Amino acid sequence: MASLPNIVILGDYERALRRFSSWDKLDQNAKLTIHHEPLRDEALYEAVKDADAIAIVRDRSPFNEALIARLPKLKFLMFTGERNGTLEAASLVSRNIPMACTPGGPSKETTAELTWALILGASKRLIEQNKLIASGVWRDSLSVLPMLSGERLGVMGLGAIGSRVARVGAAFGMEVLTWSPRMTPERAAAENAKSVSMEELLKTSKVVTMHLVAGPGTKGLISADQLDLMRPDSILVNTSRSALINMTDLQKALAAGKPGQAAVDVFDIEPLPEKDLLRNTPNLLVTPHLGFIAEPIFAAFSKGITETLEAWLEQKPVPHPFKPQ
Repeated sequence: MASLPNIVILGDYERALRRFSSWDKLDQNAKLTIHHEPLRDEALYEAVKDADAIAIVRDRSPFNEALIARLPKLKFLMFTGERNGTLEAASLVSRNIPMACTPGGPSKETTAELTWALILGASKRLIEQNKLIASGVWRDSLSVLPMLSGERLGVMGLGAIGSRVARVGAAFGMEVLTWSPRMTPERAAAENAKSVSMEELLKTSKVVTMHLVAGPGTKGLISADQLDLMRPDSILVNTSRSALINMTDLQKALAAGKPGQAAVDVFDIEPLPEKDLLRNTPNLLVTPHLGFIAEPIFAAFSKGITETLEAWLEQKPVPHPFKPQ
């Protein structure tokens, strides 16, 4: 009797994949292993060295050319979502190993929601207010809160997420400013925003929120000089990519009081190391990259994985083949 194909699932940190689709066929027709812990380097190799097929949640498990070269048994690889920034796909193409992806789900909507959760959480000092109640206190000096209505909201990047964030800001009565490397007054006006220079946006906005792609022209965009321009009562928010901000400079800037607060969902290393100073930086509200962590998104991931791997096992066309550009 032929042995069952060996399928390895990587990066199910939330232990969520089995919740949203049926895995019965895969359990019956393959040797299936699901890894919930972060794996890198040699630990990652040990997990996948005997795999016939691999499925990766997002880009949590980096596959470079050297690792792929050490996997002679590999016949198929897939990932969730429509992009993977840590996969050297050319190495798979050179070996004629097919790839596939899954639908991404409504991540733009959920990221916009989280952005506003962070803005409001920081502005209204919700963590501090909750700690007061838990400690038996009622109010203190931080309970006299600012308001956002009438203030300026600086949106850096007015794409699918940034435009959603801008519309909510306008609904709160904020004046929406915007900047990006290719912003035009006409494009800004289409979203009822005002196109300004990056300097004006940073100097005058109560809230600055990042919604840019981290590319050659935007990596490290916000560092010490830019942070020094910000208002001492401002809030810097990043739910996009950590590479947009020099995080070491941000820690120093928060200590110096400009900006007054920051709220961040993305980090240079994820999961954030246990002893990383960002876990306990004053005036910094952090969340564990929750922008795309939502039930409908993981339902799309789970269904996409099971349908794709079932098709692969049955030697049928996979639903979403991936062909790198």
